Amino acid sequence: MTSGDTTALDDPVGESLRGRHAGLGRRLGRAATYLPHVATFSAVPADADAADWADLARLLGHEAFADMFSCPASPPSDWEPVFVLEGRQLIWPGNSRPDQAPAATGPELVELGAADVPQMLDLVAQTQPGPFWPRTHELGTYLGIRDGGRLLAMAGERLRPPGWTEISTVCTAPEARGQGHAARLVSTLITRILARNERPFLHAAEANTGAIALYERLGFATRKHVTFRGFRTP
Repeated sequence: MTSGDTTALDDPVGESLRGRHAGLGRRLGRAATYLPHVATFSAVPADADAADWADLARLLGHEAFADMFSCPASPPSDWEPVFVLEGRQLIWPGNSRPDQAPAATGPELVELGAADVPQMLDLVAQTQPGPFWPRTHELGTYLGIRDGGRLLAMAGERLRPPGWTEISTVCTAPEARGQGHAARLVSTLITRILARNERPFLHAAEANTGAIALYERLGFATRKHVTFRGFRTP
């Protein structure tokens, strides 16, 4: 049975870096961040003090980008704000399977790996689903839909707090939209995550109403509203 405890979702970056993604990150004291080219996400505790922020600055370096994701702690005044984005966190309700099984027909659905990174980066550049770097695919399983060898759509697993797996980078090439590719990919990932006795969750920008509508139609429910923030170190 999958866990009903959502506590780990209050600090999904920190919980991932302390657990299943420890080998893909760096830590100093209570501060943590992913390795370069894996992700830019960083974490400090919600009650972070000056020492925690100083440790994170040492990890990242001078005038480096710190994507604090949904961390509620505020950095010192000499950390330059880079962006603020309102969003929400959605979770899969309980252990229920998707109402409809993933489609078995249509263009080929494949697992993506290191050899596919150039095409993955090209699709991300076209669609802007969120941050994705040359080693982001190492965070979990990434699936794609191909037609004639061309990558039309993809989605994958990103943050991995205990008992949970985040579905992320859901994107479809402009000319291939409206064919159900995103729903097929997300449904396949949901089924795989549940089979591991984990629960899926995801994040969406509040302004991305189309994505939120898709996720709710598939069965996700909003857990909470969050604010994504990024800063530059002094």
